[in-house]
Amino acid sequence: MSTENSPPASDGASWLRRFVIVEPEEVAALLSSFAMFFALLSAYYIVRPVRDDIGVTLGKDSLHQLFTIVFFVMLLLVPLFGFVAARFPRRYVLPAIYIFFASNLVVFWGVMKSTPDNHIALATFFVWGSVFNLFVVSLFWSLMSELWSHAAAKRLYGFISAGGTAGALAGPLITQGLVRIFAPVDLMLVSAALLIAAMVASLVLRRVRPAGEATGGEEEPAGGGILDGVVKVFTTPMFARIALFIFIANVVGTFFYLEQARLVAASISGNAERVLFFSGRDLVVSIATILIEIFGTARILNRFGVTVALLALPVTAAVGALLLSTDAALGVVAAVMVAERITSFALANPAIKVIYTLATPDEKYKVQNFIDTVVFRGGDATSGWLYSWLGGGLGFAAGTMGAVALPLVAAWIWIARQLGADHKRRVAESAAPS
Repeated sequence: MSTENSPPASDGASWLRRFVIVEPEEVAALLSSFAMFFALLSAYYIVRPVRDDIGVTLGKDSLHQLFTIVFFVMLLLVPLFGFVAARFPRRYVLPAIYIFFASNLVVFWGVMKSTPDNHIALATFFVWGSVFNLFVVSLFWSLMSELWSHAAAKRLYGFISAGGTAGALAGPLITQGLVRIFAPVDLMLVSAALLIAAMVASLVLRRVRPAGEATGGEEEPAGGGILDGVVKVFTTPMFARIALFIFIANVVGTFFYLEQARLVAASISGNAERVLFFSGRDLVVSIATILIEIFGTARILNRFGVTVALLALPVTAAVGALLLSTDAALGVVAAVMVAERITSFALANPAIKVIYTLATPDEKYKVQNFIDTVVFRGGDATSGWLYSWLGGGLGFAAGTMGAVALPLVAAWIWIARQLGADHKRRVAESAAPS
């Protein structure tokens, strides 16, 4: 049996080595990780244009209030997730939460299909969608950091990220094809099916991952208290800097998002046209990102290190803020958001996830979840209120947005450098003999 199965594994490794440095025994787990992230982000990017269109429909004045609601919802969910992670075996946490979110999509489809002009349902879905994407992606990366070592992550995370980007590429293509035939709300059912497929892929991954590679027993809970993740973010310098990096990234990124919403509302009138605009933008991001992830991410992480990958994002944002301060047009903000997202997905995000591989199982689930949800949406809420207070009706054209964004970006660059130094110290500590 093993003799018959050896050649395919070798052939698979040989084929994959054109794109990624992978060992023969890692092939099945790597492809399962790729497939899981593909299905997961396909599910999200199918409903993302629907969520963005709802944001435009509700208006920019409502968006910053919705982001604040999302932040408080996250605050309520973190101790609940901490309880689940501390009490239940890790192998069951992710599948149960994915099934829960898939059933939510079916419920939203039924409500919005029967009452399409229900603004309460629309606002609720916008909030839900903003919670959904962070929780499911955070859980995916918690699983990755549990199963892959630090050295393997630097080799393989670029390729695994490319699976998500391929899903982000497939999602808009599916959306653009189906929105001409079905109502946008019907896409929720397709998204639910893909989320279930991601859950199934996670079960396959648990089975094919080579024995002895996972950190800790998967039948064991993460352990600890329900607020351990919160405490460690405020007491561990490395995690505090990750939190600040993510927080500032979202403050600046949401400035760009709200500016885009303002300009789209002023320039594009029809719902279907707006959905096509958003999905088309995501398509451009996905094509560029997947090329970098397959051919560049691992090389950059291994040759130049985590620090360079982290710095790429605030430097890109600084250039974008300067451009928007001089020419606040829809084409400019779309180009800035495309560049910012490519850099984030292809470089900064994999670099952050590599750092998490050096954490304990408890930290990989609880700290990562708190930062990826509460801190992430805290940046959204803060940015939304700042945008409103600083005259968001004029956006970057008023000059005040750039005046706030540029000092934030400068602080962001400093934090990226410090976080890179934290990573180097943690690597040295993990390599030192006990």
